[in-house]
Amino acid sequence: MKPFLRERREGRVAVLTMDRPETQNAVSDPDAIEALLAACTRIAADREVRAVVLTGSGGAFCSGGNVKALRDQVGSGLGLPVLSRDAYRDGIQRMVLAWYALEVPTIAAVNGHAIGAGMDLACLCDIRIASEQARFACSFVRLGLIPGDGGAWLLPRLVGRSRAAELAFTGRAIDAQQARADGLVSQVVAPEQLMPAALALAQEIAAQPGHALRLGKRLLREGEHVRLDTLLELSAAFQALAHHTPEHEERLAAFGSGRTKAVPRP
Repeated sequence: MKPFLRERREGRVAVLTMDRPETQNAVSDPDAIEALLAACTRIAADREVRAVVLTGSGGAFCSGGNVKALRDQVGSGLGLPVLSRDAYRDGIQRMVLAWYALEVPTIAAVNGHAIGAGMDLACLCDIRIASEQARFACSFVRLGLIPGDGGAWLLPRLVGRSRAAELAFTGRAIDAQQARADGLVSQVVAPEQLMPAALALAQEIAAQPGHALRLGKRLLREGEHVRLDTLLELSAAFQALAHHTPEHEERLAAFGSGRTKAVPRP
């Protein structure tokens, strides 16, 4: 079986493509989980990477769980519930935690269906850009399941509690324009413009100082669950670090000389 994930670099942007169209890029298979985990590890350790674009091949972004494999497992018995719980914690939930903790800004270029865990994976990204052909569904309830990979935490923070409940309790699919109206995506573009738009935004982000991007993303993540006074303390510490970097000094010098843009350090 070919690798689940293809990776290429566009300067300081890492482009990750989920490439298993025969399963509509289902993310629940063990090798798919490990591929996304390994990519997180590589990118986190590479200070040259300043932005990530995640997309899918074929007509889907990610179909979530591999329903055929799930059906086969049900037919042969899933085993003890405690073992099923461990399979979630040791499998897809490790990927969710790693993707959420990644300090490099991430963009989901949603080219087609983002269903179940695939929608959750898009929600883990900082920014979502959708093709006009994209569809989103928190579809677990239609299989008699619940969001097992973080969607119940992620979705209300993006679209609000009432709308998240409506989507979760009905399993209803929404199109790209509705996703934009709900605040789930920030842009909707023609299919042929999806990757150019995502890469243009990623390159704009990647032109900024790497330390400020990583610290800024960490601050946004912490702001989701700490008190304001705690966040201010963390902001003071991060800002103190940022003040004492060559990139900050260069940007100050460029501003003082009247130049509106500074060239990032190589």
